[in-house]
Amino acid sequence: MMAGMYAAISGLDANQAMLNDSASDLANVNTVGYKASSVTFADSLTQVIRGAAGPTSTNGGSNPVQIGLGVQVNATHNEMGEGSFQSTNNPLDIGIEGAGFLRVGSGTPPAKEPYTSGVPTSFQYARAGDLSTNTEGFLTTQAGEYVIGRNAVPTVTEAGTTYAPGKEDSYLRIPPGSSNVSIGSDGSISYTDNNPESKTYQHRVTAGYLSLATFANEPGLERLGGSLWAQTPNSGTPIVGTPNTPGFGATIGGVLEMSNVDLATEMTNMITAERGYQANSRVITTADQMLQTLVTMQ
Repeated sequence: MMAGMYAAISGLDANQAMLNDSASDLANVNTVGYKASSVTFADSLTQVIRGAAGPTSTNGGSNPVQIGLGVQVNATHNEMGEGSFQSTNNPLDIGIEGAGFLRVGSGTPPAKEPYTSGVPTSFQYARAGDLSTNTEGFLTTQAGEYVIGRNAVPTVTEAGTTYAPGKEDSYLRIPPGSSNVSIGSDGSISYTDNNPESKTYQHRVTAGYLSLATFANEPGLERLGGSLWAQTPNSGTPIVGTPNTPGFGATIGGVLEMSNVDLATEMTNMITAERGYQANSRVITTADQMLQTLVTMQ
């Protein structure tokens, strides 16, 4: 059987993988926080017909004679560039301008303050900032994972109460019935307390601060689906901080970061994959015709 036929089959598989990747990117062109990816190829095994020979006293040497045996998918690269921002005017929608991922996870929030106990022991990471609150007022993703931030430390002075981010991981809770909810560029989540039984009734309160995680190698993160990412051995360990501090991006309230898919690039990749698939299928047809000629020789 002709080796070229098997090489062409590997070409079909590789170009199909490229087409599948472009199809996924195009399907997610309107997905909040989606990051595009690209496929690269590498040559597969080669058949050595003659090895290399070094120079001698009477000969200048010769290079190896090799015939390639196909192609393989070498890598899929996550394109972690920032997408465009779209205004929504929803106070719980945020866009991250710069580096950082939200930390989310499953846990059991305590019944009352402080909300620093029972936080998740493992995290997933998200750029999708379309957040919500549950019936108890805890900040969650649309899929229900709790958004984990940092506790707010109040300082009371004659001029009033100011807040600063603490060092403890914390659930973020906006009491039901609160008004004027907003998220600042520093990740602060504040609201007006409308509970007459509360000590901060009719005062501006900071519930806590969003936390962000950065990685030494962001493209090394693993896609989990649902706009979530997971740490891998090649992504490095997360460095955690609050927004708008050195090394971390700022949070913009009332906007969402959209997909960074480039339609022109993906359409070009789709055409390239189609033509590559067509060319490899033609090789198989040609090899079949050559085999047919060989079999029918008299």
